[in-house]
Amino acid sequence: MMQTSRMNWQDFDFRQLTGRSRRLLHEWRELDRALEHRDRIEYSITKRNAQGLPTEYLITYRIRSICGVERVERLNEPGVSNPPIFASEFFMRIVLPPNYPCVDAPVEFWFLTQGPEEEPIAHPWHPNIRYFGEFAGRVCLNTPDTYTGLDWCVDRVAHYLSYERYHAIQEPPYPEDFKVAEWVVRQGEPNDWVCFNPQATNE
Repeated sequence: MMQTSRMNWQDFDFRQLTGRSRRLLHEWRELDRALEHRDRIEYSITKRNAQGLPTEYLITYRIRSICGVERVERLNEPGVSNPPIFASEFFMRIVLPPNYPCVDAPVEFWFLTQGPEEEPIAHPWHPNIRYFGEFAGRVCLNTPDTYTGLDWCVDRVAHYLSYERYHAIQEPPYPEDFKVAEWVVRQGEPNDWVCFNPQATNE
């Protein structure tokens, strides 16, 4: 796995760590093990604390998924068809807040919507990932409890991208993006557009 330094989780001793540091090491180790043999998902560490433990990650998904629709300016208008557009690479940022793992300091999951030169890049079109507005890219995981490992979250998002999991009905837990959710119900499902091969190489 790509990382920002040669230090890896085996260089640390759980017995010498306490509290937050121990949890950060645990998350790193489990994420590394979970992705060790996943050729379509990779991680890199983009920020570390003073001890060298990760506090931010970049997850690269090489999974074919919907990244938008045609005629988005006329989205969900009666009689207007909005077929999906596909991309094969997506980037998600994971941020562990300073007081993580406190229950009031949840992990943040955001898909990148701009590249290094602020050029727009593909980000997922999914009812549980914000597509429009100020918070574009924000991921809603609807985690079952307060102790859900990063490896579980990264895998769940992979299921989002392949449309094996989504919540598009306007009831609890509500979709993150209502416009995308409406498209899924009105067009994506009736036309089988949300049923596709996530391993296909052509977009």
